[in-house]
Amino acid sequence: MVYIRQRITIVNIRKPAEHNVNQELQWFGTSLGLFNIRDRDKSTFRVFIELLKSAKANTPITSDELASKLSLSRGTIIHHINKLMESGIVIHEGNRYILRVDNLKSLIDEMEKDLKRACDDLKDVAREIDERLGL
Repeated sequence: MVYIRQRITIVNIRKPAEHNVNQELQWFGTSLGLFNIRDRDKSTFRVFIELLKSAKANTPITSDELASKLSLSRGTIIHHINKLMESGIVIHEGNRYILRVDNLKSLIDEMEKDLKRACDDLKDVAREIDERLGL
């Protein structure tokens, strides 16, 4: 059996009061558990925004290109990309990376499907365990 590891995090926090795209993107990413207090220079946010731009242009981007654009080390970029891939937001195509879909609503739709599949799998296994335990 092959297990594909994906971590889906949803943090229920208050939406920003004012309509400011930067604040809403910060809220969006924080709600998905992508950004945290330890990321002082907002590296994950910056990587996410660049990947969003590349998805909009339908142009996957390499880690070296991201590092150059953001003035970050390639190691830092890889660390953040791995986190985004683990959450199911970013995919790897050859030596390039791109958001899984080309817009944020579709991204949430896809994550919702992933979450439903995970819950369905858990229910199936729970039912089998309950049957074996006579519950």
